[in-house]
Order: sequence, then C-alpha cells, then structure tokens
Amino acid sequence: MTNIQETANPDIQDKIQEEVEQARVVCDITGSNSPECAAAWDAVEELQAEASHQRQQKPKNSLEKYCDANPEADECRLYED
Repeated sequence: MTNIQETANPDIQDKIQEEVEQARVVCDITGSNSPECAAAWDAVEELQAEASHQRQQKPKNSLEKYCDANPEADECRLYED
C-alpha cells in the first residue's frame, strides 16, 4: 500500500493531520458515539478522499501541453475510424 504522504500534496497532508488531531480531541470530550465525533471524522475522510483524488490525476505530458496550446497542429489531429 502506498503511503499517502509520499504522493499527495503536502499542504493537504498537514490539514489531514490537523483534522485527525482535532477529531481525537472532539471525541475525547464528547464521546466516541456523539454526532460531533462522527462529524469530525467525516471531515478527515473528506480530506483523505481529496488527497486520493489528487494522486489519481496524472500530469500532462509535453504533447498534451503542446496540443492544448496548438489544437490546430497536425500532431494534434484526432482521427475517427
């Protein structure tokens, strides 16, 4: 399994860590079955999902960048069968 911190945006990893710590505090105060605790962990899950989404986005290669800038170029033509 890939370590999230190796491939995701470092800013989002910092935010995830902050939310995990906050969720632990909230759950210690309100109890592990409280709605506040559940909401805090939901926030963590949302950030983790965003980090996963960011990892799945592949950067464009040089041809894709070129074609974005020059869609009329011969190299960028798309042919249908």
